[in-house]
Amino acid sequence: MKRKYLLSIIFTFWIINMQAQTVADSLANFIAANKNRASIYFTKNDTVLAHQNENVMMPLASTVKILVAIEFAKQAANKVINENDFVALSELNRYYLPNTDGNAHPNWIVYEKSRKHIVKDSIALINVARGMIMFSSNANTEFLMEILGLDNVKNNIQLIGLQNHSPIYPLVASLFMYQNPKGKSENSILKGIKKLSAEEYCRFIYDMHKALAYDTVLKLKFRPQDLTMKMQKAWSDRLPASTTKDYVHICRILNNRQFFDSGTYKILSDVLETLMENTSNKQWLKHAGAKGGSTAWVLTKAIYATTKIGDKIEMAYFFNDLTQEENSKLQKWMNEFELAILSKPNFREKMKTIIK
Repeated sequence: MKRKYLLSIIFTFWIINMQAQTVADSLANFIAANKNRASIYFTKNDTVLAHQNENVMMPLASTVKILVAIEFAKQAANKVINENDFVALSELNRYYLPNTDGNAHPNWIVYEKSRKHIVKDSIALINVARGMIMFSSNANTEFLMEILGLDNVKNNIQLIGLQNHSPIYPLVASLFMYQNPKGKSENSILKGIKKLSAEEYCRFIYDMHKALAYDTVLKLKFRPQDLTMKMQKAWSDRLPASTTKDYVHICRILNNRQFFDSGTYKILSDVLETLMENTSNKQWLKHAGAKGGSTAWVLTKAIYATTKIGDKIEMAYFFNDLTQEENSKLQKWMNEFELAILSKPNFREKMKTIIK
């Protein structure tokens, strides 16, 4: 009886493991089968294990927020800002546009209230930064860009040594570009936007970002209904873009703990490495961090980890021009895929044959 029970447990664990492997295989196979829409760069201990389109620039969506987190950590470590200072929620709400973020910002506020981090309608800057990463709050990101300085955030592209990265700009403010208050045809609006150079496009967005900081009427004029799928696709296509190779380069800097000072890495751990707040992850990981992003067509992720046996793993994988069904499937597969990459040597070896 005991033997049968033991065999049953073993069989159950085998089934669970096989299902996880199948899900991980599904995502890897999708990358391999969609070479025009997928990019990946994956390294272990500075050795490239898989790569595909690693130098092709793709929209980053919220994965770009890693660079804002880096600037936040640098300034906090050097006492330019105090991460424990409190900011009023009303200041953050200046940059919140309802119905444009999948309820990320409201969900973050509910989370912080449950942890009693909100005091007299104010919250510490460190939690604002964590909310930017954990919940991907665009409002928090926009606020941090303002207090940190947009130029300082953008300067990290050169500081870190990124080879292919388009200009960084505030995501909330960029939505105002795609408004149609005068009832013009969408095609005429999009044709006009397309003619704008990158510099002209960003200048408009920077101006809107500044206006949001003090103009209380501007938000009231925003029309979510103008963001049709056609408008959203054009917006998605012009989001800040980079390559999986560059974002693995960032991950390596975060993983190796050698580029910045120890104070900066301490703040970065608090902001980017919330994975380590899971007790089970602490059992086999020394540290690990990640940030993803998505639109209706885009799905991106950058992740790094150092295991307790000393393996250092970095990976970025991006998708663009996805269908709604593909996007939904891939998001369901991501967790098992990343877990297999980080914890299963046999799957890492398999990736060499899947991604050629």
